Amino acid sequence: MELNTNRYKLSSFIGIALAIILLSNLLLFPVNIAFSSPQQTDRIQQKKEQITLRAILTDLGDPTRWNALIQPALQELRNRHPNLDIQIAIDANNLYNNTRMKLINALSNQSGPSIDLVSLDQIWLGEFAKKGLVTNLTDRAQKWGHLSDWYQSNLDGSLYNNTIYGIWAWTDVRGIWYWKDLLNEAGINSSSLETWQGYIESAKKLNNALKDREIQGTILFDAALSPDLWYPYLWMFRGNIIELKGGHPTKGAYWFPAYNGTEGVRAMQFIKEQANAGIKPENGDLKNLDEEFAQKRFAIYLGGQWIPHWFPPAEQKISNFEKKIGFIPMFPVPNKGNRTLTMMGGWVLSVPTVSENKELAWELITIMLEPRILAPWLAEYLYLPTQKTIGEGNYSKLFERTLPYSHEILSLIQFGQGRPTIPEYPSIAEHIRQAINEVQYGIKEPKQALDDAAVKSAKTLGW
Repeated sequence: MELNTNRYKLSSFIGIALAIILLSNLLLFPVNIAFSSPQQTDRIQQKKEQITLRAILTDLGDPTRWNALIQPALQELRNRHPNLDIQIAIDANNLYNNTRMKLINALSNQSGPSIDLVSLDQIWLGEFAKKGLVTNLTDRAQKWGHLSDWYQSNLDGSLYNNTIYGIWAWTDVRGIWYWKDLLNEAGINSSSLETWQGYIESAKKLNNALKDREIQGTILFDAALSPDLWYPYLWMFRGNIIELKGGHPTKGAYWFPAYNGTEGVRAMQFIKEQANAGIKPENGDLKNLDEEFAQKRFAIYLGGQWIPHWFPPAEQKISNFEKKIGFIPMFPVPNKGNRTLTMMGGWVLSVPTVSENKELAWELITIMLEPRILAPWLAEYLYLPTQKTIGEGNYSKLFERTLPYSHEILSLIQFGQGRPTIPEYPSIAEHIRQAINEVQYGIKEPKQALDDAAVKSAKTLGW
């Protein structure tokens, strides 16, 4: 009996000891039998799919500008997709003259990494669309439902063959800038600059008054952008750069040069009249003519809304700037009865066909274009909106703090027109530039110069 009792006590003691040891081990080393611990479950839930969007963008003169636009939009995209770890790799160290070919090479290389976002000069859109390098966004854009917010000219500039291949994100306009003190010295009322005759007479007066100070009244342009500063005169007469024509050798109806018509000849006559009056061409490809205006080398200058950026920081302040520099929101018109027009450039955001993340890339673009994100960025860097909701609504007030003559400049957008998006346009622009040079250097008469250019353009278009 005593032996059994001792055995019972011993087994009880051993059982208690084993229980204590097991409990200690459980406390020190939790055992996962069939379930994950709460911490492990959280880690599993927090593991996200990693996606890196890649963008190739022009440098905008300062590549860091893109971060100020993209990062807020990217954060919003992440908030919308909490199950994804979305990063972006931005290549924005691309000078304008290098961007086009770099994009063509990168997007044509099917074995390269996925490129999800690109910025295109508006005049490149047709070329990239025809080559199949950018995605048809028509259905996505229509479902998005915001196209009616765009100015018509900017919406048209997002199309190639009536198909949307990108969204024209921001633009620019050009008008007449002038130094107030120099016009006062020559006894010129700024309103005289509004017509062709008044513009030329004012330039002659200024040349005479300032000849001893090496300041020109105004200039003609010998530069890649020369056609851009001639088109408004063509459009004032309701002329066109190109128009559809039947009977093309291979395409039925196709584009044909129209800039050498009566309207173009009249527009080119203004260039000739300026040259005859002693207004000289300046080579804008060899020197920065915007900067030279800021350095007071010319009294009058046809330039874009970015001109204030070329002045010293203290002079960029609106109150200081507007005391010295005047602005007229127009190009000179043939007569007071003519409506002014201006030329618009700017950048289109597109999704490449090689993108493996098309939906996310498109969504990122739409967020970047939201006025609450885009408008402050435009105002900071003196870009102009393509959306009426920014150019004419409450957001337009943002420009009052950063952009001299903001009301006048924003009012010009409605008078802006874009250039053709056809693939052949860059070659046509070069033909027109040559015609302008031939006229302003006295080599050819306007009609002959334009007719010769149109022959080359017709050949480029396949006629």
